[in-house]
Amino acid sequence: MHSRGFIVLRGTAFHVFMIFGAFLLIAPVLWMLSASFMTREDILSTPINYIPPTWRPENYEDIFVRFNLGRFLLNSVVVTSAVVTLNVLLSSCVGYSLAKFRYPGRNILFLLMLSTIMVPFTVIMIPLFTLLRELNWINTYQGLIAPFALSGLGVFLMRQFMVSIPDSYIEAARIDGASELGIFLRIILPMSRPAMVTLAIFTYITNWDEFLWPLIITTGEDYRTLPIGLSKFLEQYSNQWHLLMAGATVAALPVLIAFFLMQRKFLESGGGLSGLKG
Repeated sequence: MHSRGFIVLRGTAFHVFMIFGAFLLIAPVLWMLSASFMTREDILSTPINYIPPTWRPENYEDIFVRFNLGRFLLNSVVVTSAVVTLNVLLSSCVGYSLAKFRYPGRNILFLLMLSTIMVPFTVIMIPLFTLLRELNWINTYQGLIAPFALSGLGVFLMRQFMVSIPDSYIEAARIDGASELGIFLRIILPMSRPAMVTLAIFTYITNWDEFLWPLIITTGEDYRTLPIGLSKFLEQYSNQWHLLMAGATVAALPVLIAFFLMQRKFLESGGGLSGLKG
């Protein structure tokens, strides 16, 4: 009984500790959301207001009317969606080639792809900018999307996952007369859904918050993304904390929504792994 009581007490203490840690992590986000509905005076008042004394939803209207935040948000959605789609598709294609086909130089190509992970982006930034300038892709969607359309990490993730897919599935499909493209689209991609969703989540979050490259490649507001827009907003309205909180909430909300939606799909498709690990 004494041992059982100790186990229950230990489990309760663990859960209390985890709840407290989760609260510490989410508390700043909740305050940011609450502050986005406050006035500037309510945010700066002492003691701190955790709930808006006066609700001001007009903060969100102001950041879209007084500042071109809608354009920045649209640019971020277009660029990030294109990068995620291309990265997942191209990484799947290259990963499938490296995992299931035999040809000279395959391992060397894989090592070269892995080596790109260790190269900081700042090293290739100037040559990449020069190349895109020659292509007339400065201040364009192409210039924002192309450098991130394929990643060594994505190829590595997809290749390692596809190696675990039994070759018997592919051989059976070939015997049945399926084309290589049909095998890839109808067999490999559905089986690789957990890895694709993981890559999509990581790529989405990384590119949504990308700041340095959009700052370099864009020269006007027409193609600037949301992180650049928020930095310009901070320069113009550095003391308008209620508007800054509203802008930060708008920037964070799409990432949170996308993460939770794609996480659910990942958990739903994760059951498919059980048939491949045996």
